[in-house]
Amino acid sequence: MIRLTRFLIVVSAFVFVFSVEKLSAQATLSGANVVTTAVPFLSISPDSRAAGMGDAGVATSPDVNSQHWNPAKYAFMESDMGVALSYSPWLRALVNDINLAYLAGYKRLDDYQTISASLRYFSLGDIVFTDDQNQYMGQQNPNEFAIDLGYTRLLSDYFAGSVAVRYIRSDLTGGQLINNVESHAGNSYAADVAFYYRNEFSVRRRDNVFAAGINIQNIGAKISYTDGEVKDFIPTNMKLGVSYTTELDDYNTFTFALDANKLLVPTPPRDTTTYDTGDVIYPGGINSDKSVVAGIFSSFSDAPGGMKEELQEINLAAGVEYWYNKQFALRAGYFYENENKGNRKFMTVGAGLRLNVFALDFSYLIPTVRNHPLENTLRFTLSFDVDAFGNQR
Repeated sequence: MIRLTRFLIVVSAFVFVFSVEKLSAQATLSGANVVTTAVPFLSISPDSRAAGMGDAGVATSPDVNSQHWNPAKYAFMESDMGVALSYSPWLRALVNDINLAYLAGYKRLDDYQTISASLRYFSLGDIVFTDDQNQYMGQQNPNEFAIDLGYTRLLSDYFAGSVAVRYIRSDLTGGQLINNVESHAGNSYAADVAFYYRNEFSVRRRDNVFAAGINIQNIGAKISYTDGEVKDFIPTNMKLGVSYTTELDDYNTFTFALDANKLLVPTPPRDTTTYDTGDVIYPGGINSDKSVVAGIFSSFSDAPGGMKEELQEINLAAGVEYWYNKQFALRAGYFYENENKGNRKFMTVGAGLRLNVFALDFSYLIPTVRNHPLENTLRFTLSFDVDAFGNQR
C-alpha cells in the first residue's frame, strides 16, 4: 500500500509531469533530480495566448489573463473592465476526463489603481480507490481550485506594481482512509508580488515597445492532506520576462518575448537515507523540514550539483506574436526544461481573433518527442471587453 502523503504527491505529479516514461528512464541517470511540489496545477498555463507563445507571458502586452502571468500589467490596460474564460482538456493522450478551467477579470478604479480576480478549477476526473487486497473502497472525483484577488497600482508613466492573494484548496482523496490514516482536503494561502516596466518609443515614425516584468508567485504556507506533521511545499516560483514589440507599418506588428522561470523550493538531496515520520516513510530525496522562507532563499544554492545544477532548474520560454490590423493574430513558441529536471520540451502554435467586444484565442501544443502525454493539447480562451460593450449601447 502506498503511504498517504507519497500517494498524494504521485497523484499530483501525474497531472503535471509531462512524460512519465521519460522520467522513469531519467531515474537511472546520475544527473536526474526533479524538483516536485504539491498542487502543481498552479503552474499550468491557463490561457491560450501565452500558451501559444511557448508559455511566455510575464512581459507581453497586457490582456485580461494577466492575473496569472503578471498582474502588474493591468495598470496599462486600455479598457476599464474585462473578463475572460479559458478551458483546456488536459492529458488527453492518457485520459479523457481531466480538465482545467480559468476565469479571470479586472476593473480599473481610476487612472492609477486596478483590481483583479481569478478562479482556477482543475478536475482530475474519476479515480477508484482500492485497499491492499485490491478491494473496492469507493470512487471519487478529485479536484483542486484557487481563488485570487489582486491590486495593481501605476507607480510612474512606465512602471507598475501589484500584489495578489490566493486561497488554494486541493481535494485528492475525498476523505478516504489510506493506510488507516484519515485524509482530508489540503488548504493553503499564498501571495504574489509583481512588477512591470513598459516603455513606448518611436523608431522611424513607427511605434515600438520594450517591456520587462517579474512575478514571484505562490509565496505561502505548505499544504498537508493529513493531521500529521508532514507538509509539502506549494510551487513558489519566480518568473522573469522581457518583450519587444515593433510596428512594421499601419497593419503589421510583431512581438518577441522571452521568459525564465525557477521554482523557489528546496532541491531534493541525493542520498539514500530513509526518513520515518510515523505516518509516512520517505526513501530519501525529501527536504520538507525547511520553513517556507528558508526554502525560498536556499533554493538558489542548495542543489547537490552546485551552480551547474542550479542553472538546470531554470526553465526558458520563447515566443513570437504577429498581429494584422490589431484584429488577427498568429503565435508560435518553444518551451525548454533541462532533461535532469523534468525534460519538458515542446513547441506551441496559436491564433487569435479580436472584434470590438469579443476576442477568441486558441493554442496547440506540439511535443518534441513521440507518444507524449500532452500531444494534441488545445486551449481555448474567450475574452469580453465590458467597457467596449457599454460604449456600444
